[in-house]
Amino acid sequence: MALNPDKDRLQFLLETTRKEARHLRQTVDRLTEEPITAQWVSQLEHEPELSERLDAFVARFGRLQDTLGDKLIPELLGHLLEDVGATLDNLARMERLGYLPSVADWVEARNLRNRLIHEYMRDPEEFAQALRRAMDLTPLLEQTREKLAEAAKRFTNG
Repeated sequence: MALNPDKDRLQFLLETTRKEARHLRQTVDRLTEEPITAQWVSQLEHEPELSERLDAFVARFGRLQDTLGDKLIPELLGHLLEDVGATLDNLARMERLGYLPSVADWVEARNLRNRLIHEYMRDPEEFAQALRRAMDLTPLLEQTREKLAEAAKRFTNG
């Protein structure tokens, strides 16, 4: 099913994801000032500011994924006159078109996001590993956003 392309919506989503990516990067930079270990995770209970920073990372990591995958990618596919389908199909299409580095990494990032939300600190070592991997995958989201923005330039004023 092809979408009816909306230039204003595309521009809005590009601006939204630009801000979301910037805020995510700021949070990652602040969280990685010290190594993420099981001990670091265990101390979160006693350090509300650090815990809030972690919550901000998880929320921003998920929000950028959601906006890119559920909103910007389908909108851009419509502009590219490609069929818009289920999220995984859309991601695979974007990978084939060269706008998404890896569907497998994207799915891993989605699964990590869900683990960080739903398995919140049950096992400090496992949570620390998941958090480190999510931070390692943050550039995937940033690079995807940049590639999508580049592809969208021909449909917007910038």
